[in-house]
Amino acid sequence: MGATLIIACGALAREIDALKRANGWDQLQVQCIDAALHNRPEAIPARVDALLEKHFHQYDRVFVAYADCGTGGALDKVLARWDVSRLPGAHCYEVFATSAVFHALAEAEPGTFYLTDFLARHFDRLVIDELKLDTHPVLQDMLFGHYQRVVYLAQTDDATLLAKAQKAADRLGLAFEVLDTGLTALQAALAPQILHFDHDSEAHHATH
Repeated sequence: MGATLIIACGALAREIDALKRANGWDQLQVQCIDAALHNRPEAIPARVDALLEKHFHQYDRVFVAYADCGTGGALDKVLARWDVSRLPGAHCYEVFATSAVFHALAEAEPGTFYLTDFLARHFDRLVIDELKLDTHPVLQDMLFGHYQRVVYLAQTDDATLLAKAQKAADRLGLAFEVLDTGLTALQAALAPQILHFDHDSEAHHATH
C-alpha cells in the first residue's frame, strides 16, 4: 500500500492523528493548513492548490480533508483540476455530526453557532481575538445577534473542553447544548480514501 497524503484543515489535525493511531494508518502523512483561514475562506482554495502543486507527485494518493468550508465551490474547482476528492458536505460540523443530524439541527434552530473540540479549545483566539470582539464590543451584536444557541459537537469526552464550550456560550450570551459526535463519521469519510482509493498509483501519476 503506497503512501497517502491528507491535506487538512488544522482544525482536524488532532482528530486525524487520533484516527491514524487508532487504525494503524502508518502510510498516512498529514499536511495541515492554519485553521484561522476559516475567517478568510476565500484564501483556502489557493493554499490547497499550492500544497497540491508542491506535494502531489510525491505520494501515491492525495485527499483533501476540507469540506466546502465557505469557499462557495471555489475549492471544488481546484480539486477538479487535480482529480482529488474532499470531505463531504458544507463544513466540518456536517462531517462530524453527519449530514442528516446536522440538517435536523439547522432546521430546528437556524440561529445555531457550532463548536467542535478545536473551536472550544481555541475560542478566544479564533473568535474573540480574530473578530476583535473585545476591542470592538459592538461587533458582537452585529455578528452574533441573530444566533439563539451554541451547539457543542463534542469529539471527545473531556470535562475541560465542555467547560470551555459552556464558557464560550456564556460569553456570547447564548443557550448551550451538547451533542456527542465522537469520530465515527469522520473515520467513515476518511477510511475509504486511505484504504480503497479509486485510482492506482500509476494512473495517479500518469495524469499529471
